[in-house]
Amino acid sequence: MGIRAGADYLEGLKDDREVWIGGERVKDVTTHPGLCRGARTLASFLDKQFDPGLQDRITYEENGERFAMSFLMPKSKEDIQRRGAAFYEWATWSNGMFGRTPDYKNASVMAFAGASDFLASDKPEFAQNMRRYYDEVRQGDKVLTHTLVNPQISYRLAQEGKFSPKVALQVVKETDAGIIVNGARLLATLGPHADEIEVFPSTLLKANEENLPFAFAFAMPINTPGIRLICRDTYDEGKPHFDAPLSSRFEEMDSVVVFEQVLVPWERVFMYRDPLLCNRAFAETNAVVHMMHQVACGKLAKAEFIVGLLCAMARATGKDNDMTVKGQIAEAMWIAESIRAFLYSAEHKAHEDQWGLYIPERRPLDTSRNLFPKMYPRLIEIVQMLGSSSLMATPCEVDFSSAIAGDVEQYFQVANLASQDRVALFRLAQDVAVSGFGSRQSLYERFFFGPPNLMAAVYFDLYNRDEMIERVDELLKRDGASHGLQWL
Repeated sequence: MGIRAGADYLEGLKDDREVWIGGERVKDVTTHPGLCRGARTLASFLDKQFDPGLQDRITYEENGERFAMSFLMPKSKEDIQRRGAAFYEWATWSNGMFGRTPDYKNASVMAFAGASDFLASDKPEFAQNMRRYYDEVRQGDKVLTHTLVNPQISYRLAQEGKFSPKVALQVVKETDAGIIVNGARLLATLGPHADEIEVFPSTLLKANEENLPFAFAFAMPINTPGIRLICRDTYDEGKPHFDAPLSSRFEEMDSVVVFEQVLVPWERVFMYRDPLLCNRAFAETNAVVHMMHQVACGKLAKAEFIVGLLCAMARATGKDNDMTVKGQIAEAMWIAESIRAFLYSAEHKAHEDQWGLYIPERRPLDTSRNLFPKMYPRLIEIVQMLGSSSLMATPCEVDFSSAIAGDVEQYFQVANLASQDRVALFRLAQDVAVSGFGSRQSLYERFFFGPPNLMAAVYFDLYNRDEMIERVDELLKRDGASHGLQWL
């Protein structure tokens, strides 16, 4: 089938999936007031794949069918750049505020399928399962979510690399038909709006008998009996787009996923009872690199949007001539241009990997993913500092047609914008930097790829430190000044 229309996607959500929000089970995510507009937004994104002006940028053709560009197995540096252009295009539709678009998980599935021989080292049928799943998701243009982290009831156990059988997702039984799993996972962003859920390992598993029940990877439809999604509060409170320009459009719900005696057929299993294989999976298949590529493109779009917002705020009030304000906004510009440079370097140093696919250079992308969790809160702080009390002086759309319309028109104007335009602009800034939606974005960015200290440690371990140390050693030995560094 290939690319899928938005209407078909929405129709597919009308099943018997078990989604809970606010103490009640959701009857239909396409009509629920806190979920429906996010679903419609995603449907509109899928429809863009049929736009003649965009189609060659965000899709590719194979055997007479069109597929999302994120499924393209890159065989050249040019393919990497095509994928990057498509990732960026998708991100601009929400200015990075709808972070979990389908291309993120598509990149992961593509990478695992392209490196399926890695899975065959466990069992040949697992590699076949992954290739078949890639074809299924690509042909159906499925929307995926994923869940990676086991809940913990003891920090000490977590530090020891152990999971609690009281809460963590685990295999409780094997049958001829498949494995039966029970427990919980967090956190599935876009869970209620997804067709399928990918359940993969991400936490380091110690290779011992205790951890064998927790070592697996599989994928299942969201509406599978026994899968239950428990959602946080919605940030879409039903406000008009004028009053809540982001949260009314881009609510991508997060949920904890409970698996209650769920049967996972063998053909849906990709890894099983091999902790070391699970630990190596994302790195050795290069799935993490392809995912970082999609993420960096989204972060560029997001940083650019914040720059545009700051420039518009400064121009509205005439502060764009103030040297201090210019300096604040310049800092945001540096962030956007840094992400752009990382992307450029990664894409233009793309190379073939051990599986015969091309991948972007990892180090620039890894640098981006370690810096952006620190950069984004700073961007938001600049919005708050520049907006100040104007982020609170934001009447509603209905005030402009109420008995106080005259007051609103007179007292909310600024040097370069009439009242209604000024209020619209600063309500947008408020949704970015002050609202519940905006606060969730900041938290999301801080922990997108995991705990910052763990990410930094991994970066340190992968960095070519010896090459840098050799330069230090060479200088010390130059002209016979010393014998160099003699390591003990």
